[in-house]
Amino acid sequence: MSAEIGKVEGVSGVQVDLAADAVTVGGSGFSDDQIRAAVQDAGYEMVGAGS
Repeated sequence: MSAEIGKVEGVSGVQVDLAADAVTVGGSGFSDDQIRAAVQDAGYEMVGAGS
């Protein structure tokens, strides 16, 4: 999943914690929708977004 998210323009880092069902994305200039699409492309579902 981190590879797909890492391809989103503006993403500078991705930390995936599958045990906690959490992904932390660093960078700027991208939207929640772009990250959601990358997560879905990886075969997962994003159920929320926060800061």
